[in-house]
Amino acid sequence: MFCEIVMNQSSPYKGKQGLKRIINATGYSISGFKIAFKQEAAFRQIIFLNLILLPINLSLSLRPSEHAILFAVGLIAVIVELFNSAIEAAIDRISLDRHELSKNAKDMGSAAQCVALIMIALTWTIILFWA
Repeated sequence: MFCEIVMNQSSPYKGKQGLKRIINATGYSISGFKIAFKQEAAFRQIIFLNLILLPINLSLSLRPSEHAILFAVGLIAVIVELFNSAIEAAIDRISLDRHELSKNAKDMGSAAQCVALIMIALTWTIILFWA
């Protein structure tokens, strides 16, 4: 019964449906990219890294699946940085005071990005030297 109640409740903040929702969501996504690029040095660095790796990837004689994997791991780092930046923004919105839980949340977001960057390095190394 609880699940039915929760599932039937709609947020008053929910917007349009159908095509209008898709158009609005696209606008929000573009806005998010612009904000991240303008305000987050780490996001710009990840984009720069991908802009360097993309032509290198395309110039290599690899199977299409290997090209796709190398491209995908770069995009994963972009996704992780967007989440990391969103976590940091939400924490800072709540309070700029130092708090252990805020620090923990930010540190875990940073750790996720570290894992994504390690994944890029390992994937490139494996495909270039062991595949």
